[in-house]
Amino acid sequence: MKRIASLALLAFAAACGGRHEVPATEVHAVRAERLPEDPADPAWNGAPAYRAALILQDLVEPRLLVPSTPNVSVRALTDGQRIAFLLVWDDPTADDTPGAARFPDACAIQLPQVTEADVPDPQMGQAGRTVEITVWKASWQAWVDGRPNDIRALYPNAAISHYPFEAASLAEGSVAQHEMELRYAPARRLGQAPEGPRDKPVEDLLAEGPGTITHDPEQQSQGRGSRTPAGWQVVIVRPLPANLGPGNRSQIAFAVWNGAKEEVGARKMRSAWVPLAVGTGA
Repeated sequence: MKRIASLALLAFAAACGGRHEVPATEVHAVRAERLPEDPADPAWNGAPAYRAALILQDLVEPRLLVPSTPNVSVRALTDGQRIAFLLVWDDPTADDTPGAARFPDACAIQLPQVTEADVPDPQMGQAGRTVEITVWKASWQAWVDGRPNDIRALYPNAAISHYPFEAASLAEGSVAQHEMELRYAPARRLGQAPEGPRDKPVEDLLAEGPGTITHDPEQQSQGRGSRTPAGWQVVIVRPLPANLGPGNRSQIAFAVWNGAKEEVGARKMRSAWVPLAVGTGA
């Protein structure tokens, strides 16, 4: 009877997907021939889902004092050179429009730049111990998906009488029109990069502690996000860190921003370091 019960249990486990039904205790990047860039690609079903608990970022200013997103589901695949992550979390509102007192939904992954026996501080690394961060924003995704970067698109109900740089006397795309546009965009005229539009919805950053974040000049990551009935699903594909390859282990951390809760910058929900195993096979 015990043998029959054991066989029945094994059959049930196999029918449910075997080990992928067991709650994962780490992020396991399963080896794959192809890394999907679409959040809805069925290839993600071949990787176990790890549910990363999120906690308040209440250590440095500006702090987040009211919990919002409780967790984020993470799946990972690797082709031996790159690693792809699928992040899925609940968020009842889609916040993808920038503006005064508006904050976009967003997420991020963080990896140590150098894989060592111990890890830098999870709060964006520490002096001399760099972390690599890739951020996705819903507003960037909206631009990539084709939303124009103008007042009419951002504020559909606004009444606009006239813009000087749209005058009929200025040829479309001419030097004179460009100069007129800059006259009414002082920040851009001073060389300050605008929030958008962008040609991809992710950005690579480097940090050595809170307040030290800088732009990574290599910008090798790719990504894509889309809405689900419950919230967001986002793919981030990036190279493996320099000394992290198949069969090795490291750590990874996650962050999620809920725009409707006025979360931006340091005001976010974030995880502690989570074990990351880079697999050699499925």
